[in-house]
Amino acid sequence: MAKKTDVEKLLIKHEKLTHSDDLSVVSHVQRNEDDWFVNTLMIKGYDVPFKFRRRKVYKNLTGAKVNLTYYPIIEEVAGMQFEAMKVVRIKIS
Repeated sequence: MAKKTDVEKLLIKHEKLTHSDDLSVVSHVQRNEDDWFVNTLMIKGYDVPFKFRRRKVYKNLTGAKVNLTYYPIIEEVAGMQFEAMKVVRIKIS
């Protein structure tokens, strides 16, 4: 029996998670929010932003290929709801 990877274990444990490989990053923006850096990625072929937070500045991913594990969220901005993807795992492919 093959040993399960970390991603496979996450996907089994949390059924709303999605994992995608070799996604092309079109743009990457970082902004400081309290003690965190909020990173927003736009991915080729997707109309929603992919967001994650880090304590330190993350390297620029524009033009890179990444593997992402994420789930959909709804954010409310100025009384309007927007769909986004919350990234729980990111790795350069």
